[in-house]
Amino acid sequence: MRYYPGSDSHYQSTASAYLLPNKDSHTSREPRSRVLQPLLVLFAVISATKPSEAPPELAKTGEIKSADELERLNGEVVLQLYEALELRDAEVVQLLIAADLEWWFHGPRSHQHMKRLLTGDDDNFHFLIHSVDAFGPTVIVEGTDLAGAVLWVHAWTVSDGVITQVREYFDTSLTVTRVGSSSSSATTPAAGGHCLPVWQSRLPGSSGRSLPGLVLAI
Repeated sequence: MRYYPGSDSHYQSTASAYLLPNKDSHTSREPRSRVLQPLLVLFAVISATKPSEAPPELAKTGEIKSADELERLNGEVVLQLYEALELRDAEVVQLLIAADLEWWFHGPRSHQHMKRLLTGDDDNFHFLIHSVDAFGPTVIVEGTDLAGAVLWVHAWTVSDGVITQVREYFDTSLTVTRVGSSSSSATTPAAGGHCLPVWQSRLPGSSGRSLPGLVLAI
């Protein structure tokens, strides 16, 4: 995984690096498919006695005619990834992410929790989800840590049921605007944005905190 220093640090790697296999990976078990609810989902440790479920069904855009349905399925794919990471289920993670997943990170290095989870390192951070919103292939997830002291936003890109890009922001007020093609994506200082926003961070305002702002164009 290559690292480029700066305020908006960039990572790029391959799926083979994500989630080192469990020591018991040779045993037979099925990946889980339960889709978590989008609001206030606490990814707690799930009992090992819970029965196994069928593999998740990925969204196949070729079969989808409704834009709303496609956005819903893209959101489900992202939520399945959060659950698979909590369960340390490498098989499901590798089904959900592209081999050339593109990664961007903005925030303190101490908060690179998703990176550590994806690479199989130990990390005790729990992502408490407060909202999930989809705009075409882009899925925006906002949340906090368990104590509500750390704010984060993930912007995922989903294509044919597979996650191809993620942008992660910690302690940042994010504004998302739609400009030009939905396939383009860039991050610029919030002060320079003049487009009508389609999404804005909710948590900084509700917590009364003043955070640096960025604009994400999709």
